[in-house]
Amino acid sequence: MVSTFQRAYPSTTLPPGPAYWFPFSGARLIMQDRTLISATDESIASIQPRNTLFVGTIDGVACMACEVDENLPLPQDWRAFDLRSLFGLLDETAYGVVGYASQLLHWQRTSHYCPACGTPNGSLGESWSRTCPACGHTGYPPVIPAVLALVHNGEHILLSHKPGWGKRYSIFAGFVEPGESLEGCVRREVAEEASITVADITYHGSQPWPFPSQMMVGFQARYVSGEPQPDMQELDDVRWFHVDDLPDYPPQLSLSGQLITAWIKSLRPV
Repeated sequence: MVSTFQRAYPSTTLPPGPAYWFPFSGARLIMQDRTLISATDESIASIQPRNTLFVGTIDGVACMACEVDENLPLPQDWRAFDLRSLFGLLDETAYGVVGYASQLLHWQRTSHYCPACGTPNGSLGESWSRTCPACGHTGYPPVIPAVLALVHNGEHILLSHKPGWGKRYSIFAGFVEPGESLEGCVRREVAEEASITVADITYHGSQPWPFPSQMMVGFQARYVSGEPQPDMQELDDVRWFHVDDLPDYPPQLSLSGQLITAWIKSLRPV
């Protein structure tokens, strides 16, 4: 049975009973024995939670996000995990809540002052907004769009490599700029990063990416022309790979991995 997450917003009544806790030590999530912490307020008190937020429910059980001192000793069997390391360790629902919780805590931590006039902001309100009591400016947790672009040519796919990735290759990625469409961003990014042109850009899917506030939007694009060359500022290699001879690529929980897998299945259906 697939779990269901229901979001909650400020002023929502907290359901009684134990809750799932999402304590963050800096950018890392604290877990107990590699599973989410399920506890009462009393038992969670040992880690001295602060800036606690009720963010929603999983199958009716409250989900509480909080921050803890990075230097605080943790109880036995509790440890902090980098969010990227949780790919595959948590199911899709739980990982989605982890990302949501981390972004709300980041927003709470970085939105104390009005960006328009510098006045201390009001408290978190509807849809996690903050309204300035001086000038009335209202801000919301940011969502920054970025594209993922899978470039294909027949039975070949063009993949990129960054220093530090080891043997792993991936598809192209980049942030959307002001005044730019998602498709325009795909064309620009692959031109800048690989010196090629593409066409037939088609949407595949999207995925929130909490590092800290991105929304990844995935596309496939057909190669048209150009000799692939890395830009050498972000990448150190771009290379064509045959569908039957692919390198290590991102895991399935990531949209990049899903795009590559979908392309493989389009050519090699089971």
